[in-house]
Amino acid sequence: MKLLTKEIIKRFKEVGSQENEKNPIVIVKFFNPTGAGTWWATEYNEKEKIFFGYASIFGDECDEWGYISLVELESYKSRFGLGIERDTHCGEKRISKFNIKSLV
Repeated sequence: MKLLTKEIIKRFKEVGSQENEKNPIVIVKFFNPTGAGTWWATEYNEKEKIFFGYASIFGDECDEWGYISLVELESYKSRFGLGIERDTHCGEKRISKFNIKSLV
C-alpha cells in the first residue's frame, strides 16, 4: 500500500504547521495490521520525509508525541510479510476524537 499520495501531501501543505494548536487535525493515520503500532500524523516535512504526530506502540505509558519517519514506516515488514498500512477509512479528525491527549 502506498502510504502517501500527492493529495495527502497537498493537504499537509494546506494545513501547515499546527505547533500552536491544542487540538490539531490528524491528516492521516497509519497502523500495523499484524500487531502493535498506530501513528496519527498531524504535520509532514516532505524534504526530510518526517511526520510529526502521535505514536502508540505498546500502550499508554509508552505513547507520545514526536517525529515519525516515512522511510521507517515504508520499510517495516512483519513476520507475515505485511507492511504498515494507511487507514483509508479514518478521514481527517481532530486528535481529541481519538481520545488522545493534546499537545499542550
